[in-house]
Amino acid sequence: MTIQNFFKLAIICISLSFSALTFALSLDDAKSQGLLGEQPDGFLGVVSTATSEATSLKDNINQQRQALYQDIAKKNGTEVSAVQQLAGKKAIEKAAKGEYVKLPSGQWKKVE
Repeated sequence: MTIQNFFKLAIICISLSFSALTFALSLDDAKSQGLLGEQPDGFLGVVSTATSEATSLKDNINQQRQALYQDIAKKNGTEVSAVQQLAGKKAIEKAAKGEYVKLPSGQWKKVE
């Protein structure tokens, strides 16, 4: 993946967080409350018992992410899994203090 495509992916990931604004519970709120967290596979996961609203938010954003990952992979002639892993890595790196990220071991860790 070229550096130009990397930056495109970063911009897309950032814009995905804004797509959650149509929900009463925002993505930032769900993350800061410890309901949802970023995973290495580029998708959101449920950290603790989530409300139906948080679960719906996760499902909606993950569907949007999947479509974008497929589009990016197709445009760049690469595997979707490679795009997902890069997006997951970047989302975990930019996670704010107090949010949760899933470790490769499968355990959730609160960012300090």
